[in-house]
Amino acid sequence: MLISEAYAQVGGGTTDMLTSLLPLVLIFVVFYFLLIRPQQKKMKDHKAMIEAVRRGDIVTTAGGIIGKVLKVQEDGLVQVEIAEGVKVKVLKGTIGEVRAKGGDVEDEDKSEAKAG
Repeated sequence: MLISEAYAQVGGGTTDMLTSLLPLVLIFVVFYFLLIRPQQKKMKDHKAMIEAVRRGDIVTTAGGIIGKVLKVQEDGLVQVEIAEGVKVKVLKGTIGEVRAKGGDVEDEDKSEAKAG
């Protein structure tokens, strides 16, 4: 006979419920401190950065477009100038980073008019 009979082991040792759940709890704790908590902090910082965007800031969108913020609208849109005379509207959420905090756009236009 090629297949031998398998006999179930009779409960020789008792395992405590706490010792069987301890590895799962430790894995969850490690995941929380190494993955979940840093991601929540990153999301919180990104949201604060998005709320602080104002006119004149140089921003980079998620698509990699760099431009200057011309207008921040109430409905979550931002008007960005990506080249001279080229304006696009992007969602605030797609702003990846604020590269430089700038002054007001009107102030720069007035200073250029005085100089020229």
